Amino acid sequence: MSTYDIIYDIVRKIPAGKVATYGQVAELANLAGKARLVGYALYRVDTQSSDIPWHRVINAKGEISHSTLRRGTDYYQKTLLEEEGIVFTSDGKIKLSQYQWKPS
Repeated sequence: MSTYDIIYDIVRKIPAGKVATYGQVAELANLAGKARLVGYALYRVDTQSSDIPWHRVINAKGEISHSTLRRGTDYYQKTLLEEEGIVFTSDGKIKLSQYQWKPS
């Protein structure tokens, strides 16, 4: 199983209405300190047809990581999260204390 496959398996476990940070996913994949690797793996996901809920992974500040390379999927990510009931603060953040996934 590849490193990306391990990351994808973890991301698939994040329930609707919850989020995880890139660093959290990295730690759960035994890749502590490699949050960017999680970002690279999720960048490769087909945002329209994949069963991987890539949109549930955000940065440690509780924000969507914006990038011109994502071709507008930043806004799509926000829409998907809002559809799951996640509320953004007026400054565009998600309250991690309320929405962060806590796996058992």
